[in-house]
Amino acid sequence: MNLFDLTGKTALITGGVHGLGMAMAKGLGYAGAKIVVNDLSQENLDKAIAEYKSEGLEAYGYLFDVTDEAAVIAAIKKIEVEVGAIDILINNAGIIKRTPMIEMEVKDFAAVINVDLISPFIVSKNVAKGMIERGGGKIINICSMMSELGRDSVSAYAAAKGGLKMLTKNMATELAKFNIQINGIGPGYFATSQTAPIRVDGHPFNEFIISRTPANRWGDPDDLQGAAIFLSSKASDFVNGHILYVDGGILATIGKPSNE
Repeated sequence: MNLFDLTGKTALITGGVHGLGMAMAKGLGYAGAKIVVNDLSQENLDKAIAEYKSEGLEAYGYLFDVTDEAAVIAAIKKIEVEVGAIDILINNAGIIKRTPMIEMEVKDFAAVINVDLISPFIVSKNVAKGMIERGGGKIINICSMMSELGRDSVSAYAAAKGGLKMLTKNMATELAKFNIQINGIGPGYFATSQTAPIRVDGHPFNEFIISRTPANRWGDPDDLQGAAIFLSSKASDFVNGHILYVDGGILATIGKPSNE
């Protein structure tokens, strides 16, 4: 199990104050890592840190905007002084705006691209500099089913996540020689507070996801922990530029026949 041991490592999980980001952060914490999360809300940070600590995890919260490079640089310096050098980065912070493309304002499209694609570039660029100096590190970009598939009303999100997939591959191409592994995780459809209203029996989208997923269920956020630990640990030292889809098999199938 030493391959998966993260004891002594410091992991920054952007936006890791709830949902899937928190689940992945907890996984790294259970494996021994110190957890660092950020948000734009001090209240959200305080609640998250309290939850992490209630489970016996060492966690720290920082208030900064991942789209502001000056703020990112300052936060990285502060984290390195107060917590430790960043060994693991998970670019998890993201937003989505569900609007049909022909109705979407350019400013809204740009806002999604800024958070979901440009901010991983900003944070990775500045964290990677320290990783290069120290001789290695792990970067995980949180991609999406929309890195591969389209869907109504998410043109900006799909464009950003498709771009993030290719950014991941290009980052690996440039940084692998420095012993930095850059990979992605592509979550499928997960049971979170955000999806609760559409996961009720009889809801059309609930029925669609259940029928479309070979595992025949929504994912549990904890299902992401193994993938996050693997891509953060020595076990993935020769894995680079890969997108690991944790989707219950959706991308493996064209779907169930209508008579099943």
